[in-house]
Order: sequence, then structure tokens, then C-alpha cells
Amino acid sequence: MSRATPCGATCRRRCRAGDGCERAGPWIARQLESLLAQRGHAWLLQGPSGLGQFELAEALVRAWLCDAPTPQGACGKCASCHGIDVHTHPDLVVLMPETDMIARGWPLPEKAQSDIDDKKRKPSKEIRVDAMRDAIEFAQRTSGRGRGKAVLVYPAERMNQVTANALLKTLEEPPGDVRFVLATDAAHLLLPTIRSRCLGHTLLWPDADEALPWLSAQGIAAGEGAALLRAGGGRPAEALALAQGKDSARRWALLPRALAQGEASALADLPLPEAVARLQKLCHDLLALQVGAAPRFFDRADLPERPLPVGALTKWWQQLAQSTRTAEHPLNPGLATEFLVSSARQALNSRR
Repeated sequence: MSRATPCGATCRRRCRAGDGCERAGPWIARQLESLLAQRGHAWLLQGPSGLGQFELAEALVRAWLCDAPTPQGACGKCASCHGIDVHTHPDLVVLMPETDMIARGWPLPEKAQSDIDDKKRKPSKEIRVDAMRDAIEFAQRTSGRGRGKAVLVYPAERMNQVTANALLKTLEEPPGDVRFVLATDAAHLLLPTIRSRCLGHTLLWPDADEALPWLSAQGIAAGEGAALLRAGGGRPAEALALAQGKDSARRWALLPRALAQGEASALADLPLPEAVARLQKLCHDLLALQVGAAPRFFDRADLPERPLPVGALTKWWQQLAQSTRTAEHPLNPGLATEFLVSSARQALNSRR
């Protein structure tokens, strides 16, 4: 169980009403205004990853708890907004896997932190049932500031069945002044009983016309922004993450050629899951070309000119799918990366 922070560990600027957060964008602000105009004690925000599920959920609870909310969202100046900024708001609980909390720089509950520091266990990749029980107990208490309480669950699919079942009764019959927002990019993994107790909102894809100016405002040059936006599959947050990870548009454009030459440096310094994801994007675009579709992640000019056999690409895709199952816990990351590069080289140079 954690108190809330600004949107993402690196964001330190307080939001102003209607301004959104510097890690969100105008498409998030537009959806926030629509949600705030509706009533409901529990929302399920869903859609493909990278569309801003957490940012929208955090903006929603900010507005719910704000002392001076507007139709566009929280004021960003009141004591409630400050309490969220510094992780001490008495009426907000955020439930995330411990690994996510640590990655985002959020404090863990004292006992959980002590157990991890003493090496009694590793940080959990699921939302623990004891954290959920604490949140349910929190929901029963009186609001500390008199504006109700809020519980944010992200990513909601990280609740196992025991944790989800612990939430069901409170979600169906909540105390009078508590509201819930669950955010996920895998709603199909949630219990049907969880989904049925929430109002649903599917996140919108941002248009390039609003995504590119937003990326430019983050300090990314126009030419770089367009290429990185394509590399991110149209997701501005992913494009920004690529830029912040020192991935230039040129490095992305050269990836197919480097892999065809078997250059291991093409995937150097990447976590194995990210390396697999990049190879899947490349394989996707190559398969798309074979059926007459346009590539999604790469410029056509950056892909091999010679048509590649569908059979070889299909085999490569199956190998990548298998790699995703062990990417989080490889026995030997170095050997795993070498295998990925070797498989890519073989597929990109296949002739039958």
C-alpha cells in the first residue's frame, strides 16, 4: 500500500487545472474531462499498453480529492494536491506490485520494506493480498479531509485470484465516500466479476497531430519525434521513453541492417524483455510486408528490399514468442541475447 506521487518517478512539476502532467498529454486531459462529467464509484480504465492508463487514473483521483476541482481536473495548488505530490495524502491508497513501486520510486509499507531489506523475500511482481486487505480496511475508515477517499489499482491484472476476490465485496458495496479506479492494459485477465462491478472506459489513441507537438514540448526534435513515435507504435509515452533511453531515430532505423549482419551491439545494454519486444516489432513489420500491408514500426526504406520467406519469418516469430516466457528470468542473459541476435540474422538472411 502506497501513498500517491506525481505521474511517474521523474515528474516533479505540479499540475495546473486543465494543464495535465508533463508526462501526460492533451489526449489524457480530454478523456479526464469526459470522465469527471460522469458519475460512478468504480472505473476500469483499459486499453493497449502505453496509452496513459496510470496517468489518467492518477489525474482522476487527484480531481476527486482536490479542494478546488474544476471540470478539467485538480487545481494543483491545494493541500490535497500537495499531499498527493509528496506521497502523504491520508485519503488515497495506491496499490501496485512492489517491483513497480520500487521502479517508480514510491515508498513501500514499512513491513514490506523491512522484509525486502532483510532479504526475507524478493519484491513481489503481483499486488499482494495483504496490501489489498489493508486497502479494504482503509476504505472503511472516515475520510481524513472530508472529501471522500480513493483507491487506485495499477496494473489491475497483477491481482491474483485471491487478491481480486478480496476486493469484490467492497467493490460491489463500497462505503459511502470511497471511489475506486482500476487501470490495466490486459482487462481480459481480470475476473469477470471485477469487470462487471466497474464502469468501463477504453483509452483513446492520440493522433499524430497532437502527439508530435507534445513530444516536441518534451525536447524531442520534430524529425526524431516522428520516427520514435512510429517506433513506439503510435504511443507517445513509449516514444519519449525511447528518447530518454538514448535511443535515437537513427539507431532505430539501423536496427534491421545491424541484425542482418549479426551485430550483437544492436541489442546492447537492453533488458532482455525490451530486446525481445524490439525484435517482435521488426518481425511484425516484415510479415506485414509479405501480405501487402504497410509496416507499422519501421520506415519501409529501412527494411530489407528482398522479400523474405513467410515460413522463415513465422518460425522466427514462434521463437520470439517462446523467448517472452523466459525473458524476465533468463538463466544466462548474455547467451540469451546472443541467441536472439543469431536467430534474427538467420531469419533476415533466409532465402527459403
